[in-house]
Amino acid sequence: MQVPLFPLNSIVLPRGRIPLQLFEPRYIDMLTRCLKEDSGFVVVLLRDGTETSQFAPFHDVGTYVRIVDFQQLDNGLLGITVEGESKVAIGRCWRAPDGLNFGEVDVLKAEVNPGVPDVLSELPVVLKALLKHPVINDLEMTVDFEDAREVGWRLTELLPLDKQEKQKLVELQDPIERLERLHALLEALE
Repeated sequence: MQVPLFPLNSIVLPRGRIPLQLFEPRYIDMLTRCLKEDSGFVVVLLRDGTETSQFAPFHDVGTYVRIVDFQQLDNGLLGITVEGESKVAIGRCWRAPDGLNFGEVDVLKAEVNPGVPDVLSELPVVLKALLKHPVINDLEMTVDFEDAREVGWRLTELLPLDKQEKQKLVELQDPIERLERLHALLEALE
């Protein structure tokens, strides 16, 4: 599958939502194309650099997303909300003449849902508290707090972690391993 890539200093995972502001012509054209073709694009974390850089390197695992809402913002920019569908591995990449990145992507195997183990039962409690924040609440995400994948995905998105640590969590395919790592990171934050 060949899709546009949207390198960011943020992540989103399956069933998660993230608001984006579009102002660069290359991304407005991408949005138009995605809406017209009912297709999505891949949000991928930058290794370093800024989101407006023409040549910022990015990681090779991201999330295929679809646009679920868009509107003109008070600041005059176009605002969209995207929702993650599946994690993808990015293979060969290239840059179009307008500066938009494209890549060949393979959808990663879906993670299994073993449920949240009792020993990690405090993690859904932490997530429930985070979801009460007004900005997060406005995203209208539904979360199954017994689903180890969803609890780990949302905590990975929402906790104030180093972006390289977030990427390691994104790349994990074992939901329990991700929860254990998050638990250890939360203990270190305390």
